[in-house]
Amino acid sequence: MPKITIALSKGRLLDETLPLLARAGIVPLEDPAASRKLIVATRDPHVSLVILRATDVPTYVQYGAADMGVVGKDVLLEHGTGNLYQPLDLGIGRCRLVVAARRGEDWTRIVQRGARIAVATKYVRTAREHFAAKGMHVDLIKLYGSMELAPLAGLADAIVDLVSTGHTLQANGLFAVEEIMPISARLIVNPASLKLKRDVTKPLLDAIADAVGVAA
Repeated sequence: MPKITIALSKGRLLDETLPLLARAGIVPLEDPAASRKLIVATRDPHVSLVILRATDVPTYVQYGAADMGVVGKDVLLEHGTGNLYQPLDLGIGRCRLVVAARRGEDWTRIVQRGARIAVATKYVRTAREHFAAKGMHVDLIKLYGSMELAPLAGLADAIVDLVSTGHTLQANGLFAVEEIMPISARLIVNPASLKLKRDVTKPLLDAIADAVGVAA
């Protein structure tokens, strides 16, 4: 029987993914967050886990280095989803992708004025599509961390970033002026693996769907 590799995103999403996989019968033999192993075996001899940076998960699945993966919709939108099958919204890792600006800014006036504004984000592709659909002229500045600092330091007029509770925005004098979309984690599958390893992938898909409470 062929073996299946599932690529998982590091960080907070991993903490939410492992209990879901356990309900589907996929339990690692050691703690993936603590292990130095790059590939972690599970109680199912046909399934192993690889723990990656979230941005690498779609690439591993797209090229067949992993058969399945769990990753946020935000990462998928930036990567592009043309070569990936997305059978399940897992309902974990929930947050919102928003546009945020300094408190006190009249965002409606800024939009109506049609001025060219600077927006800092790591979600360049998604932000470009969002502002283009609104007919807004923006200069996108790609950053990877401390997005909230950009408006405070005068680098940008606004940011596009993920928000969960909104506490970090509030603590830095920012507020969400637009919600671009809700975000949650998706199960992604390599189409070739789905065909060539169907005897393993289909039962696993069904088990994960049962764990989520939806039909695969």
